[in-house]
Amino acid sequence: MEPLPESSDRNWTEPGIYEVTSGVYRIPLPLPNDALRAVNVYAVTDGEKLVLVDSGWALTVARQQLADALAGIGAGLADVSEFLVTHVHRDHYSQAVVLRRDFGSKIALGQDEEPSLKASGNPDRLPMEAQVDLLFQAGAGEVVEALARQFGTNRRHTEADLWEAPDEWLTPGPRPILPGREFEVVATPGHTSGHVVFVDDTAGLLFSGDHVLPHITPSIGFQPVPAELPLNDFLGSLRLVRAMPDRRMLPAHGPVSESVHTRVDELLEHHRQRLETVASQIAAGATCAYEAAHRMGWTRRNRKLSEMDSFNQMLAVLETAAHLDLLVSQGKLSAQAVDGIRRYAVA
Repeated sequence: MEPLPESSDRNWTEPGIYEVTSGVYRIPLPLPNDALRAVNVYAVTDGEKLVLVDSGWALTVARQQLADALAGIGAGLADVSEFLVTHVHRDHYSQAVVLRRDFGSKIALGQDEEPSLKASGNPDRLPMEAQVDLLFQAGAGEVVEALARQFGTNRRHTEADLWEAPDEWLTPGPRPILPGREFEVVATPGHTSGHVVFVDDTAGLLFSGDHVLPHITPSIGFQPVPAELPLNDFLGSLRLVRAMPDRRMLPAHGPVSESVHTRVDELLEHHRQRLETVASQIAAGATCAYEAAHRMGWTRRNRKLSEMDSFNQMLAVLETAAHLDLLVSQGKLSAQAVDGIRRYAVA
């Protein structure tokens, strides 16, 4: 397939290879049973060396679509010298591991992802083990039961081998990418503790991963080794990006956008309003994250918690808990554990 010019009129999930700017291409790859439907992988090349930002989910169909897309710029899977991965979720990391085994490409990942990577590779770890503990603390035992019905309770051995260590742990600062071209690695914890974004200052681009997305708010702290205050981390990372020069945003999910600042401002305002809404639920009588989440609307359709599947109920309850805990740290609420459930009150 030949590269097509990037266009806001096109459905961003449509398979193909799209030229963002000279030497930078967007390649959407499919996701299984996922409301996001696709993840963007970005190819950066000078015609000789080829580097990919993120890799996609290790699926046969995603591998074939990636191969077909790269053929459009005269390259193949074996030509990928390295993967620069924004964070350790499987739709960004797992295909890089499989392709490294076959072709010897290198993988680079943010240093603070190491604890979660090791936990993900533990074959004795139960599915969503950390999240189950947090759900119990949130008073959401019903969600735990629903997750068990949907996903089962058997130990997961088959995927442990997808979480091999990278060849390089990335730290903030300039990083050579191609001869004469470098990215700035910027730590942006929040979505995960080790999430990073890549700044291409020469081209005026920011590869934003899941940190800044054009249509949705990313989940906060969904990882096997939870952070203490993931929302505080996330908001701090948003302000860090806002303080940088504005650039075109190349997100992992959604179309390329002309201004990362515009979207960061929207996300900051969303969470300001969400903090007020969450606090008002406690003032109105809710005492735990599960009760507060039940009283709130979710997604752009303002759906009730009971109308969502168990996985998204989990994300909603844990997001509510993250907002509540930030309010506690700000002195606006108090919290104490009662019979294993974290209970909140107006301070």
